[in-house]
Amino acid sequence: MNVARVSTLSLALTALLIAAGCASRAPAPEKPAPRRADTGLDRMERLTLTANRCWFKSKDPAFASYSIAPELSSFSGRPRFLLVPRGRLEARPLLVVEGAAGSTEVETYGPLLDTSLRTRLEGDLARWRAGSTVCNA
Repeated sequence: MNVARVSTLSLALTALLIAAGCASRAPAPEKPAPRRADTGLDRMERLTLTANRCWFKSKDPAFASYSIAPELSSFSGRPRFLLVPRGRLEARPLLVVEGAAGSTEVETYGPLLDTSLRTRLEGDLARWRAGSTVCNA
């Protein structure tokens, strides 16, 4: 083989290897962002926003005589929201939906659970606690 030809072939091969090394590589697949812990406050914020959207902003007639009163900034570590008589935020709550800081548990209590709304309230809250944001079952 001719020395000039070998030298040219060697240069061409070297240039090819350098070009291949400079070529952009496919990006490494992104790692999913770590999930934040679901605190009681996070859960209660989601529940309050969903309840407000589904029960009140949608003008659901079943909730026309009630108002929602969020109490998420609780020093007791128990964020909650209340259903009270419409326009009377200072009135005794008819329903309390209460979480606990650092827990996924949600408690509900109040006189509305002794009415025909009980099944609806429990169904909606159970669905929303499980992560759904759908208003209707």
